[in-house]
Amino acid sequence: MDLHLSLDAPDRATGDLAARIYHRVLEAVHDGRLAPGERVPPTRELAAQLGVSRGTVTTAYDRLVAEGFLETRVGAGTFVTRAPTAPRPARPPGARGAPGVPGAEERVREVWARLPAPVQDPPPMEFDFTVGGPDTSLFPLAVWRRLVSATLRPSLLAASAYDGGGNPDLQAQIARYAARSRSVVAGPADVLLTNGAQQGLDLVARALLDPGDVVAVESPGYTAAVRLFASHGARVVGVAVDGEGLVVDDLPASAKLVYVTPSHQFPTGAVMSLRRRIALLEWASRRNAVVVEDDYDSEFRFENRPLAPLQNMDREGRVVYVGSFSKILMPSLRVGYLVAPPSLQPSLRQAKLLTDWQGDAVTQGALARFMEEGQLASHLRRVTRTYTTRRTALLDALRGLPDGLLEVQPSAAGLHVCAWLGDRGADDLAVVRAAADRGVAVEPVSVRHHGTPARPGLALGFRRVPVESVGAAVARLGDALTTGRTAGVPRSSAPKRWVSPQ
Repeated sequence: MDLHLSLDAPDRATGDLAARIYHRVLEAVHDGRLAPGERVPPTRELAAQLGVSRGTVTTAYDRLVAEGFLETRVGAGTFVTRAPTAPRPARPPGARGAPGVPGAEERVREVWARLPAPVQDPPPMEFDFTVGGPDTSLFPLAVWRRLVSATLRPSLLAASAYDGGGNPDLQAQIARYAARSRSVVAGPADVLLTNGAQQGLDLVARALLDPGDVVAVESPGYTAAVRLFASHGARVVGVAVDGEGLVVDDLPASAKLVYVTPSHQFPTGAVMSLRRRIALLEWASRRNAVVVEDDYDSEFRFENRPLAPLQNMDREGRVVYVGSFSKILMPSLRVGYLVAPPSLQPSLRQAKLLTDWQGDAVTQGALARFMEEGQLASHLRRVTRTYTTRRTALLDALRGLPDGLLEVQPSAAGLHVCAWLGDRGADDLAVVRAAADRGVAVEPVSVRHHGTPARPGLALGFRRVPVESVGAAVARLGDALTTGRTAGVPRSSAPKRWVSPQ
């Protein structure tokens, strides 16, 4: 195996090369570069690499063998012993700095200490009503494999170059798709490809925000966006949401940027009314602000015709439109896009180049072919039929619960529904815990509020629970609502891992 050792760094062994080699190999054992049972480089090979005599390496190995760190096997070589070795000193609980680097935590920006720890996926349960990505079992894997293979051709390597904009064919396909399906006004050059919607938000923050700038977000809303804007030093202010979407009258006058999900508000599912959309654009014009429109879950619509996006109504170049293929296909593909006004495009492209140079050329090429062949349209029609059946089953089951337990928020799109607890004093975290005890994973809504009074509720995704299992799952949830809603579980004790990154 290849093992990089350096004899140049300071060492407690002065001029003794064998002692230096001994310490370097021992460090590799302690820090895991050399695992128990792994073969170390032959003495002749390591000696040539380090420019020393073979006898010097042999002396170091003999000492390690004598101390039990290495063992020799006749005809096979020298191996790290399977006996446990002394571990590195563990970091004390709560320590922020790197182990062995005094004061390292003082060099980290203070904002990272204030932000909550990244959320984790929920533990596996029998019935999973968590929100997030699509049902990946519906993904046309055979078709995708064919398109990836077709994309992996010699000409791809010859054409590879650092280009922040992305694959031109995919840019053109997205421009046509967004125009046809969502009435987005854009040409291919207006589309900036990103690694998911989250990177799109990050690029907007990099291009527009200075530390201390005010960003208005929906409350309840998308937790990851709050954390992202805060990580750039922005002062994030939550603005209430009702049945018509964001309450524009409550926007802070000092907001430089407003982040909204008007087509399917997350997590309530409310659609921003036309009246509110006009009011928001007028407000942005008066305040010289930018509106970031995250068209979250707009592809899956089950009732009514969608309203035109804010981007289509924008006449002053104030709206940045953010889209993603995570919910349509698979989150792991990490393909999103921005459609920005011409005045912002140079800065956003430069930010993209400085962030990661370019996206995954293979994925972007395969997705362009996927769309060109009509596979995306076919896939959407197919999965929408499946999700429609699951959504109907979930809503029917929820309506069958006793009166007063849940109030379902009207929603025409998306892969989840929001239901408010009938008693505003109830504890949705207690309900989530009681449901988990019964093998049902749901998510609380109260934790999604930012700076506004929290309202207890549940977000219920229908992407993963088969139709035939919905009734039994909701029956267990009803039992959890009856026994857990007033359990009074302190919010600090509720497991945060039940909240998805959404």
